[in-house]
Amino acid sequence: MDNHILVASRQDLAGMTMTDYLKDSAEFASNGKSHRSQRSENLQLYVASGSLLTLENLDENYPDAGSFIFLSKHRSDSQIPTLTCHCTGNFADNPYGGNAKEIAISYPSLQKGYLKAITAAKCKVPEYDVTIESTHHGPTSLKKPVLFVELGSSEKQWSDRNAARVICETLLGVIDNGIECCEKVGIAFGGTHYPSKFNRLLLESEFGLAAVASKHNLEAIDEQMMHQMIEKSVEKVTHIVVDSKGLGSQKDRIMKMADKTGLEIYKL
Repeated sequence: MDNHILVASRQDLAGMTMTDYLKDSAEFASNGKSHRSQRSENLQLYVASGSLLTLENLDENYPDAGSFIFLSKHRSDSQIPTLTCHCTGNFADNPYGGNAKEIAISYPSLQKGYLKAITAAKCKVPEYDVTIESTHHGPTSLKKPVLFVELGSSEKQWSDRNAARVICETLLGVIDNGIECCEKVGIAFGGTHYPSKFNRLLLESEFGLAAVASKHNLEAIDEQMMHQMIEKSVEKVTHIVVDSKGLGSQKDRIMKMADKTGLEIYKL
C-alpha cells in the first residue's frame, strides 16, 4: 500500500488552512513537523517552513513515500474562486522552483481520481470553478510522484475553511477508497493553462494524464523533453493526446515528434 505524504508550508495560507482542518477534524496527531493520520496508517502530513516550490529533499525525510501531495494556494490575476490540481515540471527555465527542463514524476490515476471526486463535490462549494492546470513550477527532482492540490485564487479563498474542508475530505476519501489505475494514460499538448478539453477527457473517459504542455510551452518541447514526459509517470504512458486546434504554429513540429514515439495519437 502506498504511503502518501501530504505536504504544506507555513508560508502558504491555503495550505495552512487545510492543515488546520486536518489537525482539528481529521485525526492527524502531531510529532514535530510531521503529523500521522490516526484513521489511515498510510497517510502522513509534513509542514515545511520554506516554499513548497523548492522542497527537493523530501525523499530524505520520507524514503518510503509512495507520493507527495502538496496542499497549496492557487494565485491568479482573475481572482476567480478555483480548485485546481496538476503535476509539476519546467519545460524551459525555472522561475518558480525546480530544475530547468525537468519534469517531476506524475501520478495520472491519483490526479484523475481527485479531479472526478472534487468535481462531484462541487455542490458543497458552488462558487468555485474546478479544473486541472497544465504542468508548471517545482519541485521537479523528487524520486516519487508529485501532485499539487490547490485552493484559490486570492487571500479570501486561501482562508476559506469550508473549501479547505471539502478539499481535504475529498482527497482523504480518494486515498481511503484506493486509487484505481488508468486503462489509458497520455501526455498532452496544446490548449490553455487551464485546458478545458483535457479536463473533460479526464472526467468523461478512461484516460488519465501525465505531464501536460500548454500552447505557450510548446516551443520548448523537443524529442528529449517528449521522451522525459513519457518516462516520468508511475503508470505506463500509452498515448499522446493533442488539442488539434490548440497547437498553434507548433502543430506540424509537435505532430512529427509524436509520430516518432510510436505511441497512439489521440486527437481532441
